[in-house]
Amino acid sequence: MYLGIDLGTSAVTTVLVDGAQRVIASESRPLTTTSPLSGYFEQDPAQWIDATFATLDALKVTHAGELAAVEGIGLSGQMHGATLLDASARPLRPCILWNDGRSAAECRVLERRWPALRTTSGNKAMPGFTAPKLLWIATHEPEIFAATKLVLLPKAYLRLVLSGEAIEDVSDASGSLWLDAARRDWSDAALAATGLSRDHMPRLVEGCAPATTLRGELARRWGMTGQPVIAGGAGDNPAGAVGIGAIRPGTAFVSLGTSGALLAPTSRIAANPDRAVHTFCHAIPDMWIQAGAILSAASCLAWIARLFGAAEAELLAPLGLRPQAPSPVSFLPYLAGERTPHDDPAVRGMLDGLSHGTDLGSIVQAVLEGVAFALADCRDALADAGIAMTEADAIGGGSRSGFWLSVLANVLNVPIHRFAGGETGAAFGAARLGRLAVTGEAIAAVCTRPQRIETFEPDARLVDAYAERLPAWRALYRPRH
Repeated sequence: MYLGIDLGTSAVTTVLVDGAQRVIASESRPLTTTSPLSGYFEQDPAQWIDATFATLDALKVTHAGELAAVEGIGLSGQMHGATLLDASARPLRPCILWNDGRSAAECRVLERRWPALRTTSGNKAMPGFTAPKLLWIATHEPEIFAATKLVLLPKAYLRLVLSGEAIEDVSDASGSLWLDAARRDWSDAALAATGLSRDHMPRLVEGCAPATTLRGELARRWGMTGQPVIAGGAGDNPAGAVGIGAIRPGTAFVSLGTSGALLAPTSRIAANPDRAVHTFCHAIPDMWIQAGAILSAASCLAWIARLFGAAEAELLAPLGLRPQAPSPVSFLPYLAGERTPHDDPAVRGMLDGLSHGTDLGSIVQAVLEGVAFALADCRDALADAGIAMTEADAIGGGSRSGFWLSVLANVLNVPIHRFAGGETGAAFGAARLGRLAVTGEAIAAVCTRPQRIETFEPDARLVDAYAERLPAWRALYRPRH
């Protein structure tokens, strides 16, 4: 038996997977985010631990026998967050999250200090990444910076609590800007540019490698017969790729989680930092992932549901199974700024084209279409790096909506495939990494593609209609920085 634990932005999800790769059980606990100022997003690391322990405590109640047999644990996590620890490994402040936009000025400073940043990391300095956050801390909270002895990404902090060791995998570390993406190792020049050294960093491992073991007292708490191995794990999107078998070139996928992304595994680095394409090491050796990322995806649907005081399912149901035509309303999904292709943390969302005749369905459809158009921007940025997609698999909570996937198929003009359990893809991928760390099996034998349960084909009429709308939608964007 294997456990996959995904430390997301809105929830911690834990899945229990057997040797036949069947999900035996899953538990999820919500997380809350605070926003002390506009564009600032933080979480208390203590709630990550409480939520994770709650999922495992619940599995012990419902599946004690299966939990006892767990041999391997894989971790997946929201990327880029800056968790700063003191000499006693206690958090010094709330974690600054991936969608936090406060460090735009520090990005410019970092690129001046370290001109090789883009060629070494494969990325442009953007506020969401970890390194600029540390420059912001050094400037605005110097006493916190001085007390910082260890900088961890969210799931590495969770691993520290579970095992007592500070270890990170190379896929998650790629999102820090401190990693030499080709060498899959920390860059001393990058660390020096932010006033840090390797002493502040966790040890690096590959995602499918054994990293450490669960603390004995925690294994006893959950009734485990041994101390399970904890794998290197992965950032949430690389873990999602492992979960759907996207481990080789030509297997593009779209993630509709709190944020969104269009991702493509590659056997070489195909960076395009000038258009804010992300370069990450994959969770498996000798592979990378190129990604276009948007800061708000399923969170846009959650926002409109909260605005109208309705459940998301209530808003989606009247739309039917497929769009009949584009909405007359346009929506820019920049509720927390944007990454690909604009790199603009200051931009904000917009509803355009409202009239006395606008109904709720038109607004909800526009929200879904706005996210799809933003992913079309990601598609074009990836194409500029030589990555063309002919189909895509969908993962994340938003993949539950067939209407949304149909919109995506027509906007991107490629078939979109859905899997059973696609919304827990990152946790399932983490469980696969936990298995690989224990068994040492061939990666391709474990990371197979799950059965597709539905394919959403483009409709030529709608493809043309959305293609006509896309230039006008793009013209709505106005830089604010």
